[in-house]
This record gives sequence, C-alpha cells and structure tokens, in this order.
Amino acid sequence: MSPGKQFTEFASNVARGAGKPVTFALSIGVILIWAVTGPLFHYSDTWQLTINTGTTIVTFLMVFLIQNTQNRDGAAIQAKLDELIRVSAAQNRYIGIESLTEEELDELRRRCASRATAEPCETIDAAEAAEQRADAKARDAARRAGGMPHYPA
Repeated sequence: MSPGKQFTEFASNVARGAGKPVTFALSIGVILIWAVTGPLFHYSDTWQLTINTGTTIVTFLMVFLIQNTQNRDGAAIQAKLDELIRVSAAQNRYIGIESLTEEELDELRRRCASRATAEPCETIDAAEAAEQRADAKARDAARRAGGMPHYPA
C-alpha cells in the first residue's frame, strides 16, 4: 500500500474515531483525572504544563488529519455534483466552478439569484420543460439498456 493511501486511511480512521461519543467521554475522563491530581502535585507549574502540552499536541495533529479528511470529502462531493450536473438537464458550465475567484463566484450567485426571482410562471415552465427533457433522456437510456419497453411519452 502506498504512503499516500496509508495516510488517507489513517486520517479517515482518526477523524472517524475523534467524532465518536466514547472519544469525547475519554477526553473528559483525562481532564477529570488531571484535575483530581492537582492537590497531589500542589497545582505546580509542571502539573499545568502537562495538560497544556498534551492538549496542544493533540490539537495540532488533529487539525491536519481532519483538514485532510474534509478536503477529500469536499472533493468527492464536488465530483458527485459535477457528475449529476453533467448527466442532468442542468447547465454543464457549472462544473468546475469551485476554482473560480471570489469575485467570479459572487457574479455567478447574482446571476442565479436574478434568474430565481424571474416571473413565477416562467420559472415553473422552465422547470417543467427541464424535467420533461430529463425524463425523456432517462426513458431513452433505459430503453437502450434494455431496461424497459418503448412507451410513447
């Protein structure tokens, strides 16, 4: 297994484990044990440094592992959305827009918002036409795949 694959698997497992209730409970347990041992160590600087160092190291490492997991999840979701756009009646020009600048995305949002506020009848008619085209595509694809007999639309 490649180092990249190993890291991906490790990061996924750690992120999954970190989000479980038992992990949270264990963290609370560690803090309670640390707090209870305060009088034993006379609340010394070393006693305080122990929890500070431990939590800092865990936080530092978790940031990278969780960011790796979120980056992969985001890329996977984007790929799925791109594929849905590609095979639907939606506009293919939206594929890959995650690489646009903030200004370009703002302009795209403004255009989408202005189309969304078009006359209600126009919007409904456009949506119905897109749905009919998508249905026809799906029927044709199923017919070509042998999945259903030919029925007139």
